[in-house]
Amino acid sequence: MSNQSGCLYVVATPIGNLGDMSPRAIEVLNHVAVIAAEDTRHTGRLLEQFDCRTPQLSLHEHNEASRVQRLLERLQAGDDIALVSDAGTPLISDPGYRLVRAAREAGLTVLAVPGPSSITAALSVAGLPTDRFWFEGFLPARSSARRRRLEALADVSGTLVFFEAGRRLGATLSEMAEVFGGSREAAVARELTKRFETTQMDTLAQLVDWQAADANQARGEFVVMVAPAATEVADSADTQSPLDVDRLLKLLRQEGLGAKAAARVAAALSGQSVNALYARATDASTPK
Repeated sequence: MSNQSGCLYVVATPIGNLGDMSPRAIEVLNHVAVIAAEDTRHTGRLLEQFDCRTPQLSLHEHNEASRVQRLLERLQAGDDIALVSDAGTPLISDPGYRLVRAAREAGLTVLAVPGPSSITAALSVAGLPTDRFWFEGFLPARSSARRRRLEALADVSGTLVFFEAGRRLGATLSEMAEVFGGSREAAVARELTKRFETTQMDTLAQLVDWQAADANQARGEFVVMVAPAATEVADSADTQSPLDVDRLLKLLRQEGLGAKAAARVAAALSGQSVNALYARATDASTPK
């Protein structure tokens, strides 16, 4: 460690089970001069469990910008500082980016103390492809904005990963089924590493019914994962041919459905994305 300046440690903490706290994380939290914590009361309870008496300083989304300079000055004076969030790895849908960025730009040492992350934990047990994934975080709270964002993600070729609050889970799953197609596979992970941990994998349509039938599946913290957009393969027995889908779109349009409504119906039946089908429904070459 430098005698001229301190080190900023980005420390992962448990997402539920205290047994996931690493020995290195405990050592670092005891060693540093101060802990920059998202919620000092929450982190205080964690520190008590490990008999850590290091002072804390709050660092959350509302005060981060004003606290960065003060923390930089302490680092430059030789203090080591630990950055923690309420749970898991800092900066992942949590504050800390401004501090890490500023420390990097000032030429200071920033080190990771890796550990729990609900993203990787959920992906590891979901049963969905993990070679490529897109972490979206929390979707907009308003239904219209949420739907627009889902439509923009409909054709992503990696597994989609979302955080969601229990009170919005039912509405989000329903909108995902409409936008992505009800037959698209997905998984819902709840309360990872905690007492009431559950992970359910099924089609989006089935997950809508499953969630609605169990009041417990609206309580706690959720990670929702959606399988990658299907790639059309001409000789696949599980994928309708483009000609069949085009014919379906034509019939739906002839029955008076608008292009977007027709695309949603076709998506639910075929498992293909609403965006792709909407483009075909509005294409000049598609008979209306």
